[in-house]
Amino acid sequence: MAGLLEGKRLLVTGIITDASIGFSVARIAQEQGAEVVLTGFGRMSLVQRIAQRLPKPAPVIELDVTNSEHLDTLADKVSEHVDGLDGVVHSIAFAPPSCLGNPFLDAPWEDVSAAVQVSAYSFMSLSKALLPLLREGASIVGMDFDARQAWPAYNWMGVAKAGLESVTRYLARELGPKQVRVNLVAAGPVRTMAAKSIPGFKDLEDQWSVRAPLGWKLEDSEPVGKSVCALLSDWLPATTGSMVMVDGGFHAVGM
Repeated sequence: MAGLLEGKRLLVTGIITDASIGFSVARIAQEQGAEVVLTGFGRMSLVQRIAQRLPKPAPVIELDVTNSEHLDTLADKVSEHVDGLDGVVHSIAFAPPSCLGNPFLDAPWEDVSAAVQVSAYSFMSLSKALLPLLREGASIVGMDFDARQAWPAYNWMGVAKAGLESVTRYLARELGPKQVRVNLVAAGPVRTMAAKSIPGFKDLEDQWSVRAPLGWKLEDSEPVGKSVCALLSDWLPATTGSMVMVDGGFHAVGM
């Protein structure tokens, strides 16, 4: 029986360790028949080692989404490994320490602007850079944390995620005529390296596990990975500009 993503060519960003949501997506995608190319930033030797832990070792391209040269040459570098793309996963976010856990009113603009550029604007710049490779029916999926309300400690990253949600709707409008879908997966908290760096976020994590109607396992990224792969597949052909909630149902009941 063919896998859900049989023959698909995917680019997955944002892998740091094997606890990363991007790693879970890449692993499940390969298990479902996809050919995967990865990007990493910073600790490239670590990312290269992590890529070897996938069912099939995947090539890794260095990508700093704030570097215009990286973006301008990305399509060519991806083309060295695949002859087109059927899907892209944007799993990239960053905010300086002043924007997370510290007083909301104290964050300077230069830190806020960095958070917005990396966490929201890059969804557009990554999509634009890869547009020459995207095939009809392609799917772009971004990783979100529901920004419709204010969360403890999340502060300016929450603002950046709200921007990401808006960018998704505009990208869906722009890329729809090219038959490219653009969606987000709003995941519950997963204990990735990035999540552990958010001061005060543990209180929210503890509440999530208790209050989510389906329950929530903080160390288990597989439900999120499977949902991303579903959006990358051909089984949601008329879904775009949407935010798919993968949070155990927490969003439906609140605190």
